[in-house]
Amino acid sequence: MQIKAIKTRVFKENEDLVKFILKYIKKLPEQSVLVVTSKIVALSEGRIALFKNKKQKIALIKKESDFAIKTKYTWLTIKDDIVMSSAGIDESNANGKIVLLPKNSFRSAEFVRKKLRAKFKIKNLGILITDSRLLPLRAGIVGVALGYAGFKGVRDYRETPDIFGRILKLSRTDIADGLATAAVLCMGEGKEQQPLALITGAPVEFTSKINKKELYINPREDVYQPLFEKIKKIKFKK
Repeated sequence: MQIKAIKTRVFKENEDLVKFILKYIKKLPEQSVLVVTSKIVALSEGRIALFKNKKQKIALIKKESDFAIKTKYTWLTIKDDIVMSSAGIDESNANGKIVLLPKNSFRSAEFVRKKLRAKFKIKNLGILITDSRLLPLRAGIVGVALGYAGFKGVRDYRETPDIFGRILKLSRTDIADGLATAAVLCMGEGKEQQPLALITGAPVEFTSKINKKELYINPREDVYQPLFEKIKKIKFKK
């Protein structure tokens, strides 16, 4: 698998996203995945607000979240079925404004896919819209898939044998977030100015229809839930 991050000029508010992409993407091979950072998708949709004060930002966080709880360092929220900080609302690289997440990342991914497939006359093309997130008990951020189109986001190994013939009961590979993490690593999070990346040779199954809920887990069934319920009883090593 190869990932090529693409340097661009600064994306402007309410700019045409597809036209912007075509300025830097002159060829898309069959069975490739184009990665687009969520920030430029949100900017193309006008999902911005002028930063006024912390109270205004908190109000936006609550409005954008399905669930929000204040913690020592941030607001922990559930947005688009993903646990994230502050509903994804971001002040970085925003020039004094705050940028919200795209309205519907899956729909945006499918729209871009449709336009680019027609432009380059290709059949199998994936579009992946990424953001970044924190993982429990890990320093630093990794990429996360907010929405995607054109490929299956999960590879299911359940009811298949392992190398010794044992039938797997729970094993699934999170393809979408795995690609997002790899791409974000190459694209960067600072002033790299690389909001696009092209992935070729990815081990994905291309498809015209996807299941938007294939990555979703009910919070009450999440493997980490018992840990969070008992976290106050844990004595951490100094």
